Amino acid sequence: MYAVIKTGGKQYRVQAGDLLVVEKLEGEPGAAVAFNEVLMLGEGEAVTVGAPLVDGAVVTGALIETRKGEKVKIFKKIRRQGYRRTRGHRQLESVVRVTSVAGAGKEAKWEGSIDLTPKVILDARARGLGDAAVPFSVPAAVEAAPAPKKAKAPKAADAAAEPAAEAAPKKKAAPKKAAATTEEGEA
Repeated sequence: MYAVIKTGGKQYRVQAGDLLVVEKLEGEPGAAVAFNEVLMLGEGEAVTVGAPLVDGAVVTGALIETRKGEKVKIFKKIRRQGYRRTRGHRQLESVVRVTSVAGAGKEAKWEGSIDLTPKVILDARARGLGDAAVPFSVPAAVEAAPAPKKAKAPKAADAAAEPAAEAAPKKKAAPKKAAATTEEGEA
């Protein structure tokens, strides 16, 4: 079962279990979100079209995170006039996991579990950096991990216990003389 919903001035076709990126929604991660503006419901060949909305239809989901979207650069130029302006923008967006689609006497639910791990941490894991590469929050498990131990230096008592043969000074190797070959009388 699928539905066409309207949110943030845009329309989206969703099913139960879909991951949806929409304009910013209010709420904390894990909060329930309901989309009441359902324009159409469909299941196979049976389609219910609203006029303009389907009565009693609702799409529910869980808010996973609110983040900034991709960077957009705005560049303006008037040639031969020395006018150039560069601006940038990052739109706030929310990531929602659709959990159920209900309406017209039918309901489709998603039975999976919701993972609230933000995209920043998932990207760091994909690059092999782990959770420690994320600057804004470090999980407690990473903070509590002990630092690796260094090898201990030998104590003075252990040095005295070494055999005398090893403690005796070693003979220095005589420096090698460079073999200078000069040929006399040739020329």
